Amino acid sequence: MRNIPVNLSGYKLMVSEAPVLKMRKDDDGELVPATDFHGVQQFVVALFAKRRPRPDGGPVGKGEEIKVTLSADPGDGFEEGTYVELIDATASPWAMKDSQGNVTSGMSFRAAGLKPAGQGGLSSAA
Repeated sequence: MRNIPVNLSGYKLMVSEAPVLKMRKDDDGELVPATDFHGVQQFVVALFAKRRPRPDGGPVGKGEEIKVTLSADPGDGFEEGTYVELIDATASPWAMKDSQGNVTSGMSFRAAGLKPAGQGGLSSAA
């Protein structure tokens, strides 16, 4: 199952690394811009996700840094420390086996873009 819509409106999302062009290694080991299946360049942003305070005042636990691939240039104004929401966010589980047979797995996050937190409408944050 891939590209599962997610809603993290119960989380505060703070930029921990500003959005940059996503890079990948080509067949020669050179870094080149990552693109989608249509050749559109991708961007990546690191966010610190922490649960919003609970209504009963109970503990919310620790946060976690997540990297989110963006399908478009988010533009300016998303410096470190900025609180944001994700537009049309999705998550996909993944797993890879190395040459020794060890399996590594995790979740990848994608979004159509970013917007400043609290800017109109409900969050569709990942």
